Amino acid sequence: MDLNSLTLLVEIIDSGNLSQAARKLKMTRANVSYHLTQLEKSVGVQLVRRTTRRVEPTEVGMRMYEHGRAIQNEMMSARETITSLGQGMAGRVGLSVPSGYGQIVMSDWLIEFKRLYPGIVLDVLFENRADHLRDEVDIAIRVIQEPPLSVIARSLGNVHYVACASREYAQQHGLPTTLYELRNSPLITAGVMGRQLRLSAYQGTDRQEVLLAPTMISEHFPFLRQGILAGLGVGLVPDYVVQDKVASGEVVLTLQEYRLSIFGTHMYLLYLPDRHQTRAVRTCIDFLLAKAGQGGSGSGSGDAAAT
Repeated sequence: MDLNSLTLLVEIIDSGNLSQAARKLKMTRANVSYHLTQLEKSVGVQLVRRTTRRVEPTEVGMRMYEHGRAIQNEMMSARETITSLGQGMAGRVGLSVPSGYGQIVMSDWLIEFKRLYPGIVLDVLFENRADHLRDEVDIAIRVIQEPPLSVIARSLGNVHYVACASREYAQQHGLPTTLYELRNSPLITAGVMGRQLRLSAYQGTDRQEVLLAPTMISEHFPFLRQGILAGLGVGLVPDYVVQDKVASGEVVLTLQEYRLSIFGTHMYLLYLPDRHQTRAVRTCIDFLLAKAGQGGSGSGSGDAAAT
């Protein structure tokens, strides 16, 4: 058994099927299958169970995978040490950030990070996805009730939703003062396809829940902000979306006696525990945690599909 064989096994198990592993390794599927069979013959045990669509590691296969992954990480660290000697910080960081929070709050953070570390390649995806970490993503920012046990989750702060409207809308139509009136107002908020939108409202330990039927729905919070400022209805958005307009008096708040929640109450920075972290990735994680700790996260993100 050699390092190439272990690398092949790691890629097969990470990919979940032979075809995907073949694409990553730039090999044919038949070639991958052949080398896997030869590896199993050399160790004398079955390493993966094959089905028509997936492969799953046996107990021995998982132990070999863990050794292979550890060796790969050590080799990557060694290469990084060699290439970084005498040079500034370099490398690539793949980030997945919610579209609204990413644009409104995190863009300034990431530009500052890039100025501090010009040698680091930042590959930033502005997206609202249910899946958190893929091959090209080192760090994901998500609003979720409970982070998956399979990832490391670092807190970036709480999520605070507000009910708000433009001053012009409030003067013409008034503001809802009860949850019933809110439910029957023209609502501007995010939504999740195929899911009934529910608002949880807390007063101390008391909790109420109402079903919502928004008249303007988008997962793109800058667009929702435009709708609120245009006086099209009552917004239910994270407070970072309108906090500057609240400060200027252009947007007014209502139902402030409630703590509102739609998609979750906490924002997390997520990364995989068994994936090698380069100096660039570790530096970016520390930078983002520091920015959030300075109060930069404010409210957290409410992008819908981040739940």
